[in-house]
Amino acid sequence: MTKLSSNQLQDYNDNGYVAPIDVLTKNEALEIRKEIENIETRWPNELKGNGRNYTHMISPVLDKVCHNSKILDAVESLIGKNILICGTTLFIKNPYEKSFVSFHQDATYIGLEPHNWVTAWLAITDANEENGCMQMWPGSHKDNIKHHKQKYDKGNLLTRGQTVENVPLDKTIFLVLKAGQMSLHHPAIVHGSGLNKSNDRRIGFVIQSYIGSNVDQVLGKMYVQQARGDDVFKYHYHTKRPSRLMDSQDVKIRKKANEDLKKIFYPGSTKTGGF
Repeated sequence: MTKLSSNQLQDYNDNGYVAPIDVLTKNEALEIRKEIENIETRWPNELKGNGRNYTHMISPVLDKVCHNSKILDAVESLIGKNILICGTTLFIKNPYEKSFVSFHQDATYIGLEPHNWVTAWLAITDANEENGCMQMWPGSHKDNIKHHKQKYDKGNLLTRGQTVENVPLDKTIFLVLKAGQMSLHHPAIVHGSGLNKSNDRRIGFVIQSYIGSNVDQVLGKMYVQQARGDDVFKYHYHTKRPSRLMDSQDVKIRKKANEDLKKIFYPGSTKTGGF
């Protein structure tokens, strides 16, 4: 078992995140990059817009990551043994593109309550200050959900461009990860990331999120997989694991899942973003 140590648990409780956690080798991370880029080449529109969500539903390679025992052991330390995979997202920043993620809290607009869930951010490529790694505001998870301004700004990889303003940058920490390492962060921690100023892609595969079976979706319907333990409460729709890349039935289910996800992300909004 590779559960979090007492020091790591203390870091998570105090700061709202823990990192780095070694999960994959560099070669294993490279194989995942190849899988992502294979999909982009063979099915050019599949990972664009809201197609970056639920990618584990159409790829056995990405699905395998979600069920990685090292990840699940660490997650179990935080949310208990009954673990559901609630969703995945690709955060890709290509060089010379003006892509960024505004400071925000994941719990905003996502409808998962109570907050017995955690986001795993896995670096498929190195993530550092130059190429736009995550920037955390330690301890901000201890406050209530903050006001988010909906900016819909160009280049923002968030659904509404939701932004917590006046973040004290001098109190933030850059989360540097090597390919194959991950971070775990709390639903309410304020975080974001800047531009990729390097000459290579920055790719993050994000399990967003692992949830305890006691977590309900109060805004709509989620499509989940059982990762560990039992689904005691049975709030969600369970999907099977993919057996081959881009299976037609899996693609169909993922399309429906993304349609339902969009309904969750945009209630009460007069405008929708690209994701």
